[in-house]
Amino acid sequence: MAGLSSRSAVAIHALAMLAHRRGGSLTSAEIADSLDSNPVLVRRVLGHLRDARLVRSAEGRGGGWSLARDPRDITLYDAYAAVEEGRIFSRHTRPPSDACEIGRHIGDLLDAEFQHAERALERQLGRTTIAGLLREILASDDETKDH
Repeated sequence: MAGLSSRSAVAIHALAMLAHRRGGSLTSAEIADSLDSNPVLVRRVLGHLRDARLVRSAEGRGGGWSLARDPRDITLYDAYAAVEEGRIFSRHTRPPSDACEIGRHIGDLLDAEFQHAERALERQLGRTTIAGLLREILASDDETKDH
């Protein structure tokens, strides 16, 4: 199974940081520090987000990355779709045997089940905006500080 890569998590993390910056910009190194990751990986993910018109970049002194849209208009699904390639679920690597009653039918039936699961993921991720996620993050941080 192909599954999700960590690119979705990196993309959502970066978008939340940029939303928190409220119109300012961040460098890929600043985002990478928060992720405890490599700036090259972060730049690659940010490039996909830029291609999807979710972020923009400015070169030179005072440059960096910023949101290209209001965080209320960016969903987790937007981030996922910008950075993930292909389907979440994969079929058999080789077609099953047509001589077997299971093998003859399982591919089409699994495709239907996998499509339902992928649509459910799309709906769920589409319900949460970056702005909403940021509110939850900040509320969680406030709760942590109160204890």
